[in-house]
Amino acid sequence: MGRLVAIVGRPNVGKSTLFNRLTQTRHAIVDDTAGTTRDRQYGKVDWCGQEFSIVDTGGWVVNSDDVFESEINKQVEIAIEEADVILFVVDASNGVTDLDDKVAQILRRSKKPVILVANKEDKTEARYNIPEFYSLGLGEPVEVSSANGSGTGDLLDKIIADMPEPKADDQPEDNVAKFAIVGRPNAGKSSLINAFIGEERHIVTDIAGTTRDSIYHRYNKFGFDFYLVDTAGIRKKQKVNEDIEYYSVIRSIRAIEASDVCILMIDATRGIEAQDANIFSLIQRNKKGLVVCVNKWDLIEDRSAEVQKRYEEAIRGRFAPFTDFPILFTSAMTKQRIFRVLETAIQVFENRKRIIPTSQLNTYMLEQIAQTPPPSNKGKFVKIKYVTMLKDSVIPTFVFFCNLPQWVKEPYRRFLENKIREKWDFHGTPIQIFMRDKS
Repeated sequence: MGRLVAIVGRPNVGKSTLFNRLTQTRHAIVDDTAGTTRDRQYGKVDWCGQEFSIVDTGGWVVNSDDVFESEINKQVEIAIEEADVILFVVDASNGVTDLDDKVAQILRRSKKPVILVANKEDKTEARYNIPEFYSLGLGEPVEVSSANGSGTGDLLDKIIADMPEPKADDQPEDNVAKFAIVGRPNAGKSSLINAFIGEERHIVTDIAGTTRDSIYHRYNKFGFDFYLVDTAGIRKKQKVNEDIEYYSVIRSIRAIEASDVCILMIDATRGIEAQDANIFSLIQRNKKGLVVCVNKWDLIEDRSAEVQKRYEEAIRGRFAPFTDFPILFTSAMTKQRIFRVLETAIQVFENRKRIIPTSQLNTYMLEQIAQTPPPSNKGKFVKIKYVTMLKDSVIPTFVFFCNLPQWVKEPYRRFLENKIREKWDFHGTPIQIFMRDKS
């Protein structure tokens, strides 16, 4: 099960900078909502061989202090509900504020590990304010500067140390597909889930999980056999509003990490929005299979083949450079093509497990490489001598052995990937390509 860390705190304490520092990224994923400017950020962190997801609550622009306090409290409650570890970021240069104190009161009542992060410790005389934060009752502050990176190694060590061990719950069979239905609010996720399971409750097995974790439902009717990855957020009403974007992001993280193939729901009446692209990015980072469902297709007046083709081109253009995935036009309400969705998702799952014999791989790929060799660099020529496919990798992974692997750039890697996809069916699944030295 994936592990999740949430960053909370009032605006302008350096949450986004800390997020970028920990994920080693340079910019955030931005989603604009009418009347509100919010920065929805989520990514992966790998520290000492351990990986976890991290999500930032971002900042808010509101009209009054009362509304502001209400919104930040909702975000903190969501973080408490869903995250494994919470980073409470405060500004060491300003000392304790009233809002810091109110957030701390909520966090103290939770049973989740909370790490108090005193940011901006590099500012003049900021360290003299650090003792104030002991009054929040959340233990010793971890002093960091997200701007220059000081202290972040110690912070990551503490995150790993405080991360709860995975529970020894029953786990689903590895050879049975696990599907997650994800998407932004009101895209039709719940309707599709209801269409799958129906009023007759075709689900035959529920594997228990915890409040935070994803839950697996076994479905084996009508010739299908798969697990539907469900989350606590989908199964039960929360104390917070269902339409909060931050909440939908956390639910998506949980479901995506627990799945093999993600069914991404897009609302046909609204087209592709920023949140759709963000969730697609999250699926890509987690290296999951993908089926895109353009839902509510029955509400579109012109459903001609030409309009459908324009929709497909717009989706693939927005999600480029990864474009080799199926797109289905469905209606969860009328159950139009919903079984086609399942058939396609199962095919993507099979494609993820496809193994190409080494002899066939070398016969075809070396011929393609001979016809289009890697470009030379400063008079040096790359000679690819051998290719193999790793058999124990989560997704299809190919290793090319050559004399100068450092000179093989991303455009040529994409050329190799395209040639592999032309010959073998990896529709819907990402591919990894590595270059290794063999002089």
